[in-house]
Amino acid sequence: MRSFPSYDGTVLSYSVVGAGPPLVCLPGGPGRAVAYLEDLAGLSELRSLVLLDPRATGHSEVPADPATLRFDRQARDLEALREHLALAALDLLAHSAGTLVVQAWASQCPDRVGRLVLVTPSGRLQGSEREDVPMIRELFSDQPWYAEALEAAQALPDAPPSQRSGLERATRPFMYGQWDDRTQAHAATADSQSSKRALLGFGQGLEDLDVDALVEGLREVTAPVLVVGGERDALTGLESVLAVAGAFPTAQHVVVPGAGHFPWVDEPAAFRAAVDPFLAQA
Repeated sequence: MRSFPSYDGTVLSYSVVGAGPPLVCLPGGPGRAVAYLEDLAGLSELRSLVLLDPRATGHSEVPADPATLRFDRQARDLEALREHLALAALDLLAHSAGTLVVQAWASQCPDRVGRLVLVTPSGRLQGSEREDVPMIRELFSDQPWYAEALEAAQALPDAPPSQRSGLERATRPFMYGQWDDRTQAHAATADSQSSKRALLGFGQGLEDLDVDALVEGLREVTAPVLVVGGERDALTGLESVLAVAGAFPTAQHVVVPGAGHFPWVDEPAAFRAAVDPFLAQA
């Protein structure tokens, strides 16, 4: 592991895997360590993957000020990493909730964006209501786990904290294109890789955040952007993919057939076929 002090002195850890131009990789969760990204289906063959543990996750330190865990404030960690790596611009790949951090950073620093790959993003900033998610869930209605997972998903919004962990585990099959040995093993890693502190801090205190200004700032990002969705992503859906892509002036979007919320796990070859040509242009 390598490390660097961020803007406030919090020491953040990262690892580097592969060869080629650096690609900073940011996990989602929120509050999950970066290990679940693995090597992104062998993307390390094309790029040096700089795999960052966000503050309070994995090997990175817990900050002295919990308010710095809020997603838009974590954008300053990306800028500190860029300076640490001595790069004029950053190429970034972010997954799920991590795309919120990257969008905040890109809005604040549009001239320092190299290339962005946003994988199964959250469209929360753009007002996405994920209205297509129930329809995508129905694609799994013939599966033996479907009834239990659907009941858990419907109970989650109003569940007390003591029940949330169990319900979340029951909904995990909805996050993958298929529920087999490989995806079950990948899903099981969430229990040891997740930080409750980071999760709770990620969205705290948003009443003073000007979301409209943040989204408007994305119109200044002229660098290439690729938004990747999973055809069977029953967590964030495809509506979010279109909403996020539409926030940038020149973004492309692609949907990986058969994939869920983790397309490099479900459909590694198709994921690489979607991402490689975009990154190879850098």
